[in-house]
Amino acid sequence: MSEPHRTLLLLRHAKSDYPDGVVDHDRPLSSRGIREGALAGEWIRATFGGVDAVLCSTATRTRQTLERTGITAPVQFVDRLYDATAGILIEEINGVQARFDDEVSTLLVIGHEPVMSSVALGLADEESSNSAAAAQISQKYPTSSIAALRSSAPWDRWALRGAELTEFHTAR
Repeated sequence: MSEPHRTLLLLRHAKSDYPDGVVDHDRPLSSRGIREGALAGEWIRATFGGVDAVLCSTATRTRQTLERTGITAPVQFVDRLYDATAGILIEEINGVQARFDDEVSTLLVIGHEPVMSSVALGLADEESSNSAAAAQISQKYPTSSIAALRSSAPWDRWALRGAELTEFHTAR
C-alpha cells in the first residue's frame, strides 16, 4: 500500500488596494481582488475537492482573500506569515499537523510575495515537477495565484526539493 499524498496549496492574496493613510498590514482587497478571491476558491474546489486546513497571514488582504474563497476549513491565523522568510514558512508547514485536531491531507497557505514563489520553487523537486509551472513561477507569481505541490512525506518532513510541483494557476 502506498503512502497517502499530502497536497500544499500556496495562494498569494488577491489584488489589494492602496488607500491613503493605511499601513501595509491593513490594506484591504481592491474590487478586482474581491472578484479574484472568489475565483481562486472556485478553482481550488474544482481541482482539489476541498481543503482540510488553512494557515493564513494576519494581514487584512489575506484574511479577506480567505473569506472570498468561501473555503470553510479550520483556520489558524499566523502573525509570522506576514513578512515571512522561506524558512519561516517551511517551519509553519512542518508544524501544521500539531495545529489541527484532524488529519490534514490538503493544506492551504495564504500569504505574500516574495515568499510564496521562493517556497514553491524551493520545495519543488526538479525531476518530478511540472517544468512549465516552475517557469511561470520563476517569471512572476501574480496576486490570486496558486501553486500546488504534493508529497507522500508527513508535514513535519517537508523540505527543500522534497515535493512535486504539479500546477500553477492564476485566478482571473
